[in-house]
Amino acid sequence: MSTDSFREMKAMTGPAAEGQPARSGTNAQAPDGGTSPSAGTGTIQPAGRGKKPVRRKGLSERNRPLWMLIPGGLLMFVIIVLPLFLGIYMSALNLDQYSLRKWVSAPFIGVGNFVEALTDSPLLHSVWLSVSYSLIAMIVTLPLGIAAAVATQNRFKGRAVIRSIFLIPYVLPSFVVATVWRTMFQPNGVVDSALGTFGMDAGLWLNGPQTYWTLILVQIWASWPFIYLLALSGLQSVDHEVHEASALDGALWWNKLRYVIFPYLKGPLALAFLIGMLHHINNFTLPFVLFGVPAPADVEVLPILTYVTSFQSFRFGLSAAMAFVSLVLIAIPLFIYLRAVKLDDAETPGGKK
Repeated sequence: MSTDSFREMKAMTGPAAEGQPARSGTNAQAPDGGTSPSAGTGTIQPAGRGKKPVRRKGLSERNRPLWMLIPGGLLMFVIIVLPLFLGIYMSALNLDQYSLRKWVSAPFIGVGNFVEALTDSPLLHSVWLSVSYSLIAMIVTLPLGIAAAVATQNRFKGRAVIRSIFLIPYVLPSFVVATVWRTMFQPNGVVDSALGTFGMDAGLWLNGPQTYWTLILVQIWASWPFIYLLALSGLQSVDHEVHEASALDGALWWNKLRYVIFPYLKGPLALAFLIGMLHHINNFTLPFVLFGVPAPADVEVLPILTYVTSFQSFRFGLSAAMAFVSLVLIAIPLFIYLRAVKLDDAETPGGKK
C-alpha cells in the first residue's frame, strides 16, 4: 500500500473526521468552546442542544394589566372627575335662573361666589353645625358600639338573634328611619305620650330649640351599629392565646379590656370614626326627611344649605361654591388619616421608609 493511501484511510477513521460527533470517553468540545452535556456518558449528542432560547415579552403583553384598567378609569372620569371640574367651573360663574339656559355664556366672576359664601351667607354656621353634630354623635356611638361588641363576642344562647336585632338600625334606609322618627316626634305622638306618663312636657321636637338635639338623637340611633360591626371585627382578630395568657395572669376585666383588647381595636375604631364623621357631614336624607325644607336654622347643615341655595334660591354658582367648600372640608380629615396610616406602615418592620 502506498503512503498516500495509508494517510487517506487514517484521516477517514480518525476521531477528528469531518461530520462525525465526538464519542464517549472524550471531553468533546462544543463549537462555542464549552463541553458537550453528553460527554463521558456513552451517548452521542450534538453540543448545545439543552439550551432553550429566551422569549422576550412584547409591548402589548407586558402592559396587558394596564389595558384592563381603561374601562374602570373611563367610568371614574365620567362619574367623578368630569363633574368635579364642571362644578369648579360653575362656582366661578354668576349662574342663576336667568342665565341657566345659556350657562356657558354666564358672567364670569372668579372667586366672587366663594367670597359671598364665606361672608354674606350662613355657610360658616352650617359648617359648624355639621361638624359639631357629627362629632357629638360619634363620641356617643363609640362606647355604645364597643359595649355591644364586647357583650356579644362570646357564645351564649340567642346570640344570633341579639346580633340581628342590633343591626336593624343599620340595614334600614335613611328615608325609612327619618320617616319613622318624624312620626314619633310629632306633637302628641309616641314620644310625647311616653314622656307625658312621667309628667314631662318635652315641647316641640321638629321645630324649635330642640331640633339640634333631635337630629343628634336620631343620628346616634341610626349609626351606632356601624361602630358595633367594626369593633366586633376587631375583637375577632384577638388571638385566643392572648385571652388565655391574660386569664392565667389573673388580669381583671377592666385591665384586660384596656391592655389586651383595646390595642387590637385601635385601627378599626379609627377607621370607623373617620368614615362615620364623613358620612354624618354628608348626610342629606336624614335631616331632609326629618325636618323638611326649609329646615329650622338650628339644623340647617351643609347639605341642606347647599340644596336650598341651589333649588329654592336658584343660585347655582353660589351653591357650587358651597359644595366645593364641603369637598375641602371632607378632604382634610381624609388626608390626615391616610397620612397617619402611611406613617404607621413605614414604622412597621416590613414597611417601606
